[in-house]
Amino acid sequence: MSAELGAKYQSLQSELEELVAARQKLETQLQENKIVTEEFSTLSDDTPVYKLTGNVLLPVEHDDAKGNVEKRLEFIGEEIKRCEDNIKTKQQELDSIRVELLKNQQA
Repeated sequence: MSAELGAKYQSLQSELEELVAARQKLETQLQENKIVTEEFSTLSDDTPVYKLTGNVLLPVEHDDAKGNVEKRLEFIGEEIKRCEDNIKTKQQELDSIRVELLKNQQA
């Protein structure tokens, strides 16, 4: 039984590491998009804005580009919250298995 718990513990630990890495990636994306939002605030409305599509820069309407970044920020924020909830759940699962492992070692 203790071997099964040990394997489950290692598996959960691996999943937790993956969630933390995903959270860090989302945080990086969030910061990048915040920088883009700051850049938009320095542009005048008639400044041309381009979007990289494949290897080509295509012109985009200023309002459309700004709206897309705002939607992206909202989406990333929701994903971060979901990821943090998953991290919290995994940590709780790890804690409960850790307690069981300690009980088995003491028995």
